[in-house]
Amino acid sequence: MNVIITGATGMVGKGVLLECLDHPEIEKVLSIGRSQVELNHPKLVQLIHKDFSDFSSVRDQLKGYDAAYLCMGVSAAGMNEEKYHHLTYDLTMALARPLQELNPNMTCTYVSGVGTDSTEKGRTMWARVKGKTENALLNLGFKQAFMFRPGGIIPKRGIKPSSKLYRRALFLLGWLLPIIKAIAPNSIVNTSQLGLAMINVTKNGYDTTIIHSRDILKIAG
Repeated sequence: MNVIITGATGMVGKGVLLECLDHPEIEKVLSIGRSQVELNHPKLVQLIHKDFSDFSSVRDQLKGYDAAYLCMGVSAAGMNEEKYHHLTYDLTMALARPLQELNPNMTCTYVSGVGTDSTEKGRTMWARVKGKTENALLNLGFKQAFMFRPGGIIPKRGIKPSSKLYRRALFLLGWLLPIIKAIAPNSIVNTSQLGLAMINVTKNGYDTTIIHSRDILKIAG
């Protein structure tokens, strides 16, 4: 398989990237980002692209892929809805549309989060925008599309969260994670499990398009 990853400089995307590079059935990984991933690997090709609102200049480089793992995301903290909509919905769809046109048999996975609002009408801004993005991807025409809604995520393999807020939360509250996992074992996943789950739904499909933490654990195996 040949796969595309966005957000590979972030915690989730880096975790997915490492699992893809290690997987024997994946031959090529194209990382699309605004900055370089500090990693060299024979399977890895990096496309540095500054303008995520327009991929027309690199369109020819997006053809020939079996899956797209869309892991790029921003926090809504302190952001108004117009800007968050642009960074979350507009930029995701600007890439997803040419990917679907060029690779009609592609599987698309998108990382949103627990609490995403599929009705697009709820009171929480980020959840509405994520729900709109999910719905648009599901209706775009990919052969398969899966929306990943993890709750708590533990970084593995030496990965450090790119968000200062998340790093601080892990530092201060990390001791709680084993307790939470013991009480609610299906509520927390790690970055390796996310990556393996994306690879496995590409290969084998799944019986629902909305993938929660309990599904991620099951699919990852």
